[in-house]
Amino acid sequence: MPLEPVSQGLLQQLAEERQPPISEQTPALARMTGPIFAGMSGRGPEVAAVRNVKLEGVDGERFRVRALIPEGEPQSVIVYFHGGGWVLGDIDLQYDHLGRDLANRTQSTVVLVNYRKAPEHRFPTAIDDSYIGLCWAAEHASEFAEPGAPLIVAGDSAGGNIAAVMTLWARDREGPRIDYQALVYPVTDCDVDTPSYVDPENQLMLSRDTMIWFWDHYLPDRDVRTHPDASPLRAPDLSGLPPALVYVCQYDPLHDEGVAYARALEGAGVPVTLAEAEGQMHIYFQMANILPGYETGMRLVSEHIRAFIDHHSSTAPGATSAQKEATSDA
Repeated sequence: MPLEPVSQGLLQQLAEERQPPISEQTPALARMTGPIFAGMSGRGPEVAAVRNVKLEGVDGERFRVRALIPEGEPQSVIVYFHGGGWVLGDIDLQYDHLGRDLANRTQSTVVLVNYRKAPEHRFPTAIDDSYIGLCWAAEHASEFAEPGAPLIVAGDSAGGNIAAVMTLWARDREGPRIDYQALVYPVTDCDVDTPSYVDPENQLMLSRDTMIWFWDHYLPDRDVRTHPDASPLRAPDLSGLPPALVYVCQYDPLHDEGVAYARALEGAGVPVTLAEAEGQMHIYFQMANILPGYETGMRLVSEHIRAFIDHHSSTAPGATSAQKEATSDA
């Protein structure tokens, strides 16, 4: 399927404006595009409550998390890690809209983690902050959802990388228990020479050169990039991880590593659903009201999370016979 027309139009507009690629900019200049796209997306939907908290990192510096609580009784807690190549993005502009939308569609409290960014804060600061945020969400889960509600991690791109790493950390550090993971076009490996990386058709909003730029800012030491904390595809053991949705897109340098990670999880005995956004390019999942792929992608991710929540509720101790029957019929 060809790249969908709205994405083609956006790329044409950027070309006419002679916007330099991210790989030719400084981090400070690249970050200036965030408010532009956030303004195009507009404010996200209303939620019942918003809670902003500052947490302390391992170095004593503080970072923020934001809990977005929907109307009614939340059915799960979703800890969401945003994309941006570990360099760009934040929970105020690009991802507040996404978090609000996800909270309402899944009837879940969404906790956004504003982990600190490279190059000011290089690896492993992002994953250290994210684990602290994950543990905080787990410790306060009773304030954010009904008792026994599942704890879910999710993220896109570099945030998908972080979410995947969090499942490994939670398993190996004996907590917190993560019940489900939703990974949207995740970074899972440091290999920039896969077929999807070098395919000329994939050099769009995210290109091979841009990913190299991200990696160079996040983790300059190439030998360390192969560590599972940076490249979870290289983890020697993926068994015992939570069920996963891995959602890749057609026109994306990261396509092949996403597929490879889904297959590796499946090979380790982890229940996996692999889905592909046909005709979409990398970045669509954060482009609310800009690219049509956002609506399609958000609906798919939300439906999979809702299905897991329903299944979890029906099989949990104390589930009613009606709940079990509903899940069985589904």
